[in-house]
Amino acid sequence: MEKYFHHNDRLGIQLPSIDKEWDSLPEDARQSILLHWERIRGMIPDRIHDLEKCINTKQEQLNNEADFERSCQLNSEIADLASTINDLWLWFRTKQDVTEKMHM
Repeated sequence: MEKYFHHNDRLGIQLPSIDKEWDSLPEDARQSILLHWERIRGMIPDRIHDLEKCINTKQEQLNNEADFERSCQLNSEIADLASTINDLWLWFRTKQDVTEKMHM
């Protein structure tokens, strides 16, 4: 599956990366890709949960932070984590149109 997926460091999961037309792939390869994607999809909620825990920790730090620059840094980190969660939810919802996403 390594030639059909690549690890995305920001999201912490593998994403589809297919450089061929979906219909040109053999049927067994398409089925393997879809099965692999479903396994990855199944891990997304756990990844989101871990990121939410990080956000909660940073929000607690922010609540107790007196230094303005550090507060700004924490806010930025929280926003980045929230953006990552949003992107993970988009990928999680990708099921029926998974083949279209794989061409991206």
